[in-house]
Amino acid sequence: MSAQSEGNYVEALQNYYEAMRLEIDPYDRSYILYNIGLIHTSNGEHTKALEYYFRALERNPFLPQTFNNMAVICHYVRLSPL
Repeated sequence: MSAQSEGNYVEALQNYYEAMRLEIDPYDRSYILYNIGLIHTSNGEHTKALEYYFRALERNPFLPQTFNNMAVICHYVRLSPL
């Protein structure tokens, strides 16, 4: 996560993809997917971010911050509600 907090999103994504390859617990995977969504949101890749947020929620429907981020994207990008 230090790469992400330092704004090195390319390295952070590589680390998260590697973590996804290794992690088998759905709950832990949900947080990895959520963080990938955060990076895509920061990069303005809203459709891709929503995809990862949905994938996170499939594994853990109790991530309120994910719902919030999805709502913010829909509001500011004026996407229709999903």
